[in-house]
Amino acid sequence: MILYCQAMPTDNFDDVIFSATLVPHRSLGRRGFLMLMGGIAALWFMLGLFFWSLGAWPIVGFGGLDILAIYVAFKLNYRAARAHEDISVSRAEIVVRKVAASGRTQELRFNPHWVRLEVEESEDEGVTRIALRARDRRVPVGTFLNPGDRRSFAHAFGAALATARA
Repeated sequence: MILYCQAMPTDNFDDVIFSATLVPHRSLGRRGFLMLMGGIAALWFMLGLFFWSLGAWPIVGFGGLDILAIYVAFKLNYRAARAHEDISVSRAEIVVRKVAASGRTQELRFNPHWVRLEVEESEDEGVTRIALRARDRRVPVGTFLNPGDRRSFAHAFGAALATARA
């Protein structure tokens, strides 16, 4: 998901022409997560009571383990969603700042005249890969975006790169 993308008119060499923040898409928000976990817990509680009445009380504990496993899986997924990429383009440089879910940051700087935008596209899936190539370095960008967002970002970034080179 492209959280923020803006192309800006500029006259100065160091002014930012294009800026984008790319974040992974998560379709289930906090409220939806709480509702889902509440529904699962209620369902397992009713099933647990049923099995308890039949004398199969150990199943209640395994149901609790299932709920715990689902909760941990969602929490790990939300933790991974903290990763994002900030990309800015000026006539002077391209800055790609990748922030991992752990908070570790990697910042890469390129000269816009030496960078080539590589976009791989599949007929069935759309844009499958975007990368910046400068001499011996190849940096993938927006790996967690869906094909539609990749296409949109590649188009906007390509236009900004052309402007920076002009």
